[in-house]
Amino acid sequence: MTPDTPGAGPDLLAAADELNRRAGAWRSEPARSTQLEALALAVSANIPVLLWGEPGIGKSAGMERLAEALGVRLETVIASVHEPSDFAGLPIVGADPAADGVPMAPPDWAVRLARAGRGIVFFDELSSAPPAVQAALLRVVLERRVGSLALPGPVRVVAAANPPASAADGWHLSPPLANRFVHLHWTHDARTVARGMAGTWPELTVPVVDEGRTAAAVARARGAVSGFLTARPGLAHRLPSDAAARGGAWPSPRSWEMALRLLATGYATDAGQDAVAAAVVGAIGDGAGLELLAYLEELDLPDPDRVLANPSAFTLPERGDRQLAFLTAVVASVQGDCTRRRWEAGWEVLAKAVDAGVPDVAARAAADLAALRDTGWPVPSGIDGFIDILSLSGALPNDE
Repeated sequence: MTPDTPGAGPDLLAAADELNRRAGAWRSEPARSTQLEALALAVSANIPVLLWGEPGIGKSAGMERLAEALGVRLETVIASVHEPSDFAGLPIVGADPAADGVPMAPPDWAVRLARAGRGIVFFDELSSAPPAVQAALLRVVLERRVGSLALPGPVRVVAAANPPASAADGWHLSPPLANRFVHLHWTHDARTVARGMAGTWPELTVPVVDEGRTAAAVARARGAVSGFLTARPGLAHRLPSDAAARGGAWPSPRSWEMALRLLATGYATDAGQDAVAAAVVGAIGDGAGLELLAYLEELDLPDPDRVLANPSAFTLPERGDRQLAFLTAVVASVQGDCTRRRWEAGWEVLAKAVDAGVPDVAARAAADLAALRDTGWPVPSGIDGFIDILSLSGALPNDE
């Protein structure tokens, strides 16, 4: 038996393997990390996330910790070493292509995620992928389709990229791909790293949605975003002029919908305000994001569900933007659980705008609320102040 034959002698690496195991062991301690919490918030909202950070900053390690905390499968795909066909699928010719067509076979990682039913696919080194590969990834990110395979809805998409200046053969992201992500800047805190080298890392906090707060959270987010865009219509879509900015976060109807879902998830969880702010800014960009956050700080909307439960005790806000945002939230709340009692309570709330001499502020909300009416419900008295507006808009028949 020669010395290089397996089992010929003592395992010379056994002690080294034990040392490496001990050096890699760590524990966690309660400590909030805004970037980890923002990542977990976006993943909970099922919105694609892109982590921007220098090489070696810990993006992959953060993904491993998140997948472990969520108890889901993590599939890592190095985007820069793949061809477009790896995401669009490879053609497989069957017995009768003219009758059955040619299906596009998905790669193994997509099949594993489809079998698991949920999980996270992590596209690493995205900024090093050439434009043709980025274009192929568009369908994966937006439609969750890989070749002929549709990924299950609970599969989350996360990507990581190095800034083009520090990426090998780096490319700016194409605007259509960039606008499909929440962009989070991944940095390190020297004290956290030092503590981690001592064997202790911060505990990952995963925001958990409270089912009882879901309806009110969505209604509140709808009112806030709708009210803001009504006041700042120029921010509904603003494509940056330079290539670098177009490869990041910027406002569009798509990214505003992402911001709405992030806000709603934040309202329905115990996520920290800093984490929600980072995620929202990562969806719509610094300019629009900071304006929205300042608007929300002053808005302070009441819970629409509580107001609908006792509308007579509600006082309409004095500021026009708050009035518009809140009335929009009320109608969204009624739409989420449309019963006759809640519908009539909605009219009682809207009637306060007439009493305050600002029926025009509630006109759009009144038309939306009228559209929710069941034909068997009688017309409530609160609708009187909007009869002319609703009749002209067609939301209410003239004979009613």
